[in-house]
Amino acid sequence: MSAPAPPVLEAWRVSKRFGSEYAVRGVSLTVDAGTAVCILGPSGSGKTTFIRCLNHLEEPDEGYVFVDGEPLGYRRTGDVFAQVRRRELPRQRRRIGMVFQQFNLFDHMTALENVMEAPVKVLRRPRSEVRASAGALLERVGLADRADHYPRELSGGQQQRVAIARALAMEPRLLLCDEPTSALDPEMVHEVLQVLASLVAEGMTMVTVTHEVGFAREVAQRFVFMEGGEVVEEGDARDLTTSGVSEERTRSFLAKVL
Repeated sequence: MSAPAPPVLEAWRVSKRFGSEYAVRGVSLTVDAGTAVCILGPSGSGKTTFIRCLNHLEEPDEGYVFVDGEPLGYRRTGDVFAQVRRRELPRQRRRIGMVFQQFNLFDHMTALENVMEAPVKVLRRPRSEVRASAGALLERVGLADRADHYPRELSGGQQQRVAIARALAMEPRLLLCDEPTSALDPEMVHEVLQVLASLVAEGMTMVTVTHEVGFAREVAQRFVFMEGGEVVEEGDARDLTTSGVSEERTRSFLAKVL
């Protein structure tokens, strides 16, 4: 009998300090294939720092991150971990897609060109092949008719959907989303959350930092509540109600945002 596949993501006792202060302290998280996890918590709770540690945009001071069983930022030989050179990190990150609070699109490129950029430059795939797949991704996020538009010609919600298509262009095993709707006007939030929900329904493994408790409850399988850089509570996302959670700090947070 073959050994079971490792989790898509495993963070083991990850900590990050800025100066002498811990922004994240000893956080562990395991995410199996096809699972969606939402990380919630008040501002300054360490959510964004933690998700940035998951793809080494912030290098953890302690702990390790594994993607498909392979350590990120390290080369493992038995029980010995050797840090890789910085130029090797992009290759390791290929399995991880990232959607940021700000859209970070290239202003001088069309929507289609933004989606094509990484597969052409990083994966060295032929432009003709990438053009077809990028067009399909824009259609997937409902923007096939905006392929030739520049970011300045798109609404905030449309720009974020282009950013999602761009992350998917690398065919990631894991999609990380850092408060993907926080920079959007309220009427544009739904269109982005709808795209993310469709990806989860299709089986995408996803970790999302969000204040959208309704989205977490309806779309995610699990939630993690952080405060003070630590995990206070985690559980079934369907229990994200003031009566469904067990910790007072989680209940207090939900009472304020629901």
